[in-house]
Amino acid sequence: MSAVYALYADPESAQRAVNGLQAAGLSHAEIVVMSGEPFEEQPFAQQDKATWLWYIACAGGLIGMIFSTWLTRMTELAWPLQTGNMPIVAWWPNLIVIFELTMLGAILATVITLFITAKLPRRTPAFYDPEVTNGKILVGVENPSAASVPALERALMAGGAAELKRR
Repeated sequence: MSAVYALYADPESAQRAVNGLQAAGLSHAEIVVMSGEPFEEQPFAQQDKATWLWYIACAGGLIGMIFSTWLTRMTELAWPLQTGNMPIVAWWPNLIVIFELTMLGAILATVITLFITAKLPRRTPAFYDPEVTNGKILVGVENPSAASVPALERALMAGGAAELKRR
């Protein structure tokens, strides 16, 4: 994996670099921005905002609820125990199992989605610089074409980079 990136001390200079990379013809998806803290007021923080995680968790919960309702009802009908004047399928005790399996479905769907979106486990090391944990903001491009590297370096340096690196 090759990369061209720069480290910035403040979010304003990182935003100038992102703007410079976009002016060089790159889309939001091609630009990598990493920081140790969120900068919600900056436009570069909004590029990965939309997520389907809430809908996936709800679907997992719905599947868990449907499965648990089917499981408790079919279990009680398969082995009916007559308890004087009470129904075979008792919904109040079943609500405990239904609730627990609904939450289990939502949790499992969320964890699986997080593993898939974070691409874990990885076979190759992630594009990262240890300076990000020391307060720097990384702005760069993974796997750039050799012809575009000089233009990318100019765009990154125009933002006021603390240091420019190649990998």
